[in-house]
Amino acid sequence: MEKHDHNVSLMLHTFMIIVAVTMLVPFIWMILTSFKTVSEAMQVDPFIIWPSEWKIDAFVNVMKEMNFLVLYSNTLLMIFFRILCAVLTATLAGYAFARLNFKGKNIAFAIVLLQMMVPVQIFLIPQYLMVSKLGMLNSTFALVFPGMVSAFGTFLLRQAYMGLPKELEEAAKLDGCNIGQTFLFVMAPLTKSAMVALGIFTALFAFKDLMWPMIVNTHKNELVLSTALAKMQGQFATDYPELMAASLLACVPMIIIYVAFQKHFIEGIATSGGKL
Repeated sequence: MEKHDHNVSLMLHTFMIIVAVTMLVPFIWMILTSFKTVSEAMQVDPFIIWPSEWKIDAFVNVMKEMNFLVLYSNTLLMIFFRILCAVLTATLAGYAFARLNFKGKNIAFAIVLLQMMVPVQIFLIPQYLMVSKLGMLNSTFALVFPGMVSAFGTFLLRQAYMGLPKELEEAAKLDGCNIGQTFLFVMAPLTKSAMVALGIFTALFAFKDLMWPMIVNTHKNELVLSTALAKMQGQFATDYPELMAASLLACVPMIIIYVAFQKHFIEGIATSGGKL
């Protein structure tokens, strides 16, 4: 029996290692290509994996051609405000759906779930018209606007609040707390891990968002990293070492964010699965 369990464990670990390596291959390839010459990156026969000479010309060129300080600033501002708005609205709505009883609660939550099932492209035109009518195109507000309310975040925080015991609210009520005090001082602090997980998810979604920033922000001083990288893709020819070097530099903020909040991220995913 122990031998069988050992074999199963060995097979599972082997499978997970293979999957992990497979997921790392594109990232490793990006790093290797960023140090190649254009001819090495484009050569097929023979296929070149390792650069013959590790060159940093691609990094030097993209640093000269692209204002990464502005790109980092625009991207981080978009991520920060999207996280702030998403966590605030999702925490309030999640608590209301999980703990409060009000008329139309189930219908309202069904609408939230419906929004998660609908492709985001459906909302592009209405959202663009709203931002345009407000006169806020080519601004940080335009980048933040679609992420001000998160249906996914509402669902995630609702699950986190439903996993908390009812005795906490009862004890707070006996101590004289009203609904606002119970939420702010008792319940909300216990869902910090779920909030951090939502913040990381929101940051990832914002960082990867390409279509919306390309639509609302066309001025070069308002570009974010995703749109700047997209503009490097040529119609007939692309300098792949420079594109990979820029992509590697663009990954730095998200790597730092994930490493800094890795513990909270894992805890948030593990503790917010609650009950429906």
